[in-house]
Amino acid sequence: MREVFHQSLEEVQDRLVEISELVTVAIEKATRAFGTSDVTLAEEVIEADSVIDDSATALDELAIEILARQQPVARDLRIVVAALRVSASLERMGDIAEHIAQLTRMRFPERAIPKGLKSTFTKMGELDVEVARTLTAILRDGDLALVETLRALDDRIDDLHLSVFEKVLGENWQGEAGATVDATLASRYLERFADHALSVAKKMAYLATGDWKPDTDTIAVIAAEQIAEQLAERAAE
Repeated sequence: MREVFHQSLEEVQDRLVEISELVTVAIEKATRAFGTSDVTLAEEVIEADSVIDDSATALDELAIEILARQQPVARDLRIVVAALRVSASLERMGDIAEHIAQLTRMRFPERAIPKGLKSTFTKMGELDVEVARTLTAILRDGDLALVETLRALDDRIDDLHLSVFEKVLGENWQGEAGATVDATLASRYLERFADHALSVAKKMAYLATGDWKPDTDTIAVIAAEQIAEQLAERAAE
């Protein structure tokens, strides 16, 4: 029975890696479609999201079955519960990739990226793809050194995210309402994608070390909230 249990845990890990790989493909295609207005590629992302959803559901069912049949305790219990939470985060990352693809489709044949922000969004997209690949490596290999790599990537994306808000709030911004909405939505999606990945990585580190390190730097969060309030006030004028 113990051997069967460990085989089940290995299957959980394998499925998490498979879902993460699907998410990596989704965000790579979504950001490429967003940057080039490739509606065909965007449609591929939208259609493939159901595969990610189904895979996450199947993993959840496996984890629940393990809980019911094996009644794990201590670290084994934490692994199964963490798998449920990681599955939810990966599914949400897939949804975010789909949202980016939907922006591309909605604006086609026009470009979804507002004028003056192409280089910023190109870089954010590249970083998100690197985030996804790094997360897959963490889930597959358990290399905790990559957690700090992912954290550094997330910091860079946060900086770019704030720069987008500063751009659309600046006096020189000439974008229309639709362009402003597209910019803020896309930037938020790309930023949240990395946030979910970092959350997963921190859970993996906790399982391996038992040491939970919550984020203590709230400056970026506060700044983002202040900028969002300014946008809301401007929209109300």
